[in-house]
Amino acid sequence: MRSVKNILTVFKREAYGYLTSLTFYIFVAVFVILSMFFGFLFANFLKKGDASLVDFFMWHPWFYMLIGPALGMRLWSEEQRLGTMELLLTFPVTVWEVIVGKYLAACAMLALALAMTFSMVITVHMLGEPDNGLILSGYIGSFFVGAASLAITCAISSMTRSQVTCLIVAFFINLLLVLAGFGPIQEFLGRLGVFSVIAKPLAMCSYLYHSTLLGQGLFKLQSLVYFLSVIGFSLLLTSVIIRSKRS
Repeated sequence: MRSVKNILTVFKREAYGYLTSLTFYIFVAVFVILSMFFGFLFANFLKKGDASLVDFFMWHPWFYMLIGPALGMRLWSEEQRLGTMELLLTFPVTVWEVIVGKYLAACAMLALALAMTFSMVITVHMLGEPDNGLILSGYIGSFFVGAASLAITCAISSMTRSQVTCLIVAFFINLLLVLAGFGPIQEFLGRLGVFSVIAKPLAMCSYLYHSTLLGQGLFKLQSLVYFLSVIGFSLLLTSVIIRSKRS
């Protein structure tokens, strides 16, 4: 019970930091604008007259390459830059409680940004009778991709004082996890003969592969295991790095 209370305390502290930061609102606005633009215009949403958000969710992994690192780069880098990490870790809380509290706060901000795109759901209901289960599945897939990108950023953030460095490195890692399942990349590997055998395993390590499945309403255990593994490994790595600095 005390552990939950400590996590909640850290969560509130971190959430307050986000909600009082102009940068957070800028990135939320960028995410919503990009989602609307690609959903309505680039994907020919209105022209097709299709009451579906499949194309809308298709672009989210690409957005999270930057939005995830942008939201998560302050998690530990800012603490190290200001010299407050040492003070934070002297409080009667465990390293894991701090990590979980910070990470959950970032995920809550991600969920808030996703909730701001709800007008898309209203629009498809005006156009026809969409499958709400499919829409819910798409949002779940989108959230998991964002949560995975945040977890990776959390680990990178614990390694450096510079938010810019964290942003660049986390962006590059998330870019690789998107491109691994990108169609042209898969086709290129398929034409390389001996390297064709790694095409499918590589695709299964990609955000695109699993988010596409969820976007189509296909709940598979492998997708859940994939996202939880990425998140779990990243937070474990964060713990190892923070403990090494604490000692």
